[in-house]
Amino acid sequence: MDVEGGGAAARRKGGWWWWREEAVLAYQSLGVVYGEVAAAPLYVYRSAFAGGDIEHSAGNEEIYGALSLVFWTLTLVPLAKYVLLVLRADDAGEGGTFALYSLICRRVRAGLLPPCASAAAGEELDAAGAAAAPVSAVRAALERHRVLQRLLLLLALLGTCMVIGDGVLTPAVSVFSAVSGLELSMDEDQHKYILLPITCVILVCLFALQHYGTHRVGFLFAPIVCLWLLCISIIGVYNIIHWNPHVYQALSPYYMYKFLRKTQTGGWMSLGGILLCVTGSEAMYADLGHFTQNSIKMAFTLLVYPALVLAYMGQAAYISRHHNFEDGSHIGFYVSVPEKIRWPVLGIAILASVVGSQAIITGTFSIIKQCSSLNCFPRVKIVHTSSTVHGQIYIPEINWILMILCLSVTIGFRDTKHLTNAQGLAVITVMLVTTCLMSLVILLCWNKSIVYALSFLLFFGAIEVIYFAASLVKFHEGAWVPVTLSFIFMMVMCVWHYGTKKKYEFDVQNKVSISWLLNIGPSLGIVRVRGIGLIHTELMSGIPAIFSHFVTNLPAFHQVLVFLCIKSVSVPHVQPEERFLVGRIGPKKYRIYRVIVRYGYRDVQKDDVEFEKDLVSSIAEFIRCADSNQNSFMDGASHSCEGLSFISKGLPLEEEEGEFDGSDSTGSSAHKEINPNTTAPKPKRVRFALPKDTKIDREVRGELQELMEAREAGMSFITGRSHMKAKSGSGLIKQIVINFGYEFLRRNSRGPAFAVNLPHVSTVEVGMICLV
Repeated sequence: MDVEGGGAAARRKGGWWWWREEAVLAYQSLGVVYGEVAAAPLYVYRSAFAGGDIEHSAGNEEIYGALSLVFWTLTLVPLAKYVLLVLRADDAGEGGTFALYSLICRRVRAGLLPPCASAAAGEELDAAGAAAAPVSAVRAALERHRVLQRLLLLLALLGTCMVIGDGVLTPAVSVFSAVSGLELSMDEDQHKYILLPITCVILVCLFALQHYGTHRVGFLFAPIVCLWLLCISIIGVYNIIHWNPHVYQALSPYYMYKFLRKTQTGGWMSLGGILLCVTGSEAMYADLGHFTQNSIKMAFTLLVYPALVLAYMGQAAYISRHHNFEDGSHIGFYVSVPEKIRWPVLGIAILASVVGSQAIITGTFSIIKQCSSLNCFPRVKIVHTSSTVHGQIYIPEINWILMILCLSVTIGFRDTKHLTNAQGLAVITVMLVTTCLMSLVILLCWNKSIVYALSFLLFFGAIEVIYFAASLVKFHEGAWVPVTLSFIFMMVMCVWHYGTKKKYEFDVQNKVSISWLLNIGPSLGIVRVRGIGLIHTELMSGIPAIFSHFVTNLPAFHQVLVFLCIKSVSVPHVQPEERFLVGRIGPKKYRIYRVIVRYGYRDVQKDDVEFEKDLVSSIAEFIRCADSNQNSFMDGASHSCEGLSFISKGLPLEEEEGEFDGSDSTGSSAHKEINPNTTAPKPKRVRFALPKDTKIDREVRGELQELMEAREAGMSFITGRSHMKAKSGSGLIKQIVINFGYEFLRRNSRGPAFAVNLPHVSTVEVGMICLV
């Protein structure tokens, strides 16, 4: 998509073309964002009444009160909180728990993520941030107290773990609730023999198809959700007109008061089921990076919200005129559907539940990728299923773990009562975390009054705490599942983060000084062979201990050495012109360079061929520009930053036919194998394409020529394989965490992301034992 200037964007905003684009995005968001919340009418009333906490009486106080609670919860949480406020807190267009955490950390410098990630991100404090005294006091407290920083990170990780738990529970709840429509057409004895196997088969198929990517079937998602919303709206209007046209009166908050006054403790405990009407609301914010704020707001306010209100009102109208249910578990969506269209509606409901499940599974993949990029989760294999949409990914290990856990809770509970209790706690915990982090964003990033931030925290926090308490009461009836899952994932994240941090501290303490390199001379005391040696390191300065360990045991090294540091920074995307930082280590004759490559937590890393080409081109541009002017680079191509230079565009490579005579010192020949039975093709000359009218001296030409010759000779990748051990005398907990926990995760996780596609024949691993 072309990026327009501010004037052009301003002229288009509000015009018919702008509205057309926003409408298209709003339509597409239906299949990605709103599948989960659209499927909620399948099980909200059933969950509220199935627990036996409240009973449907002839006075209808219970169903009217439940409708009033559903209406105001939908209005206050998704509409008022998310649509009007939270969606505005985007991190360079991205949303979610880590987006809020990233915003706070960059403003306050309170992040506990890898130390150099923050520096590499170029994060600066906004001058406007020191506006109000209360804001400065909160910022100072967060920067000063390490305990508050740890609590902030744990809060973000808690929200992330609960999202993963929701990824386990939502497919089970949605599919099971959709399939439960078959109960009305079979005997009760047949339920356990038919409903559970059908649900499990659909879930297995859902997870088995994930590797194809959502883009292959994505064009079906929006029409399915749109059809489903239209279907429940029409059924709702029919039930309102046919059964109880005065049901709209129950929207008054007075019916909530009557409901709680009559039911008391039972009504409060039933809030755990009513809470499910807002499940999926967090997806509006988490999937912000795929759409725009206006498109998400448009889809919810104009279509999703009215359709859901009509659906809940229609169910309440039907239930208010029927009091012959055997028990609360029979109060649900399908009893309100006219019998003539029940089978088609069942089919649409199953498709809608699959779409809703797909959305949360994809969101879980994105969350895991973000955590892994920021060293808060073990490295996993990430497969990008779309060449155009960067957010569409597939993680095999996580997919099969989710499937096993999802099938386990489905088979273990065998009903929606316990499943919805578990899902409710996961949903409300994520919302509470968002509310807490959002209040800090309002205070620290938006520079609003502390009264405004506290009002947001107290108003929405009070609503969510009530629902949270009602869900927590059901701990022994299924709510223990998200707590257990979150505890396990939290332990994995904390152990991995702690081990990674200790590994980085070891590397910093044991790095080799530049003076050691200068003392051994240009040859490094060994034979320099042709080619480029690419040494991967986590350090942004100094020489890693792995290098001295390598040259001490091997007698030769490459004519060009590159210390490569790949950093995932706490921003969603890094612009291409700010991706490569290149510097020189030692004098020019050493031919040693340092390259730092930065990726945002939403960026897609290139394959090895493209990466290798960009790397060499960036080094070549650094050589040319550094010679042209040591302080200010030509044509604004680069700018200096602490001894390193941002390379906005590498020196391009080009191929020309013709004999290479060595007259142009910026190129080299690339000969292909010649078939004696065919006419020999002319060899191609590969060279750096210098800008026109560029004059460079002989020394720079020689350095570029040597770089090109080294590239033609081949590139070798040297990586470290560190084995972590706690020092003798360390505490028992530290020994368990490092020697067993972290080492187990390291052995069973993937290597560095950039090394996934590296050719094994040119990769060398150097093992070291790190005592921390």
